[in-house]
Amino acid sequence: MITIIDYEAGNLRSVQRACHRVGVESVVTADPAAVEKAERIIFPGVGAATSAVDTLRERKLDEALKYAFNQGIPILGICLGAQIILEFTEEDDRQCLGLVKGVCKRFEPEDRSLKVPHMGWNGVNVVQPHPLLESVENGDEFYFVHSYYPCPTDTSNIYGVTEYGLEFCSVVGKRNLFATQFHIEKSGQFGLSILERFCNWDGTI
Repeated sequence: MITIIDYEAGNLRSVQRACHRVGVESVVTADPAAVEKAERIIFPGVGAATSAVDTLRERKLDEALKYAFNQGIPILGICLGAQIILEFTEEDDRQCLGLVKGVCKRFEPEDRSLKVPHMGWNGVNVVQPHPLLESVENGDEFYFVHSYYPCPTDTSNIYGVTEYGLEFCSVVGKRNLFATQFHIEKSGQFGLSILERFCNWDGTI
């Protein structure tokens, strides 16, 4: 059973449908006690980091996530869930969860032809092996929608990179936490392959 965290940040049903497609049961919850007892957690998200962090704190889901992380429960972050796991975001200069050291930065491409948000299909290059990336080959394309991108302080937390005016981190990992800037639930078979591997991952690298 996968626990999908509800913090009013959208795309919950599409994530749940993706779980169904790989044959795994899931439940959507805003209950911090349920998060702390979860077998596996998906931390999805779209939209503004400011309201997302506020809602997490109001519902005490921030502490539940930190507890789950420290207990070694496998966690999969998606899009916004790959940004607010860092310490800080440039979006409204907001402190975030701090599960991974680093900052979430705004796209400021010098090439004026590149629009922000970065939206659509783009390739991912794997920079170090991870159990959830075993089926991903360099250049495989995933679906992105974002104006900010994660910048972990320690490069050992970077597992995949993507080019959009600059090379940015598109896959973050630390122990039992794995997070993608792209939407795995909207990325066809490549995305589903990552989700399927997550469903069988014990949280070790």
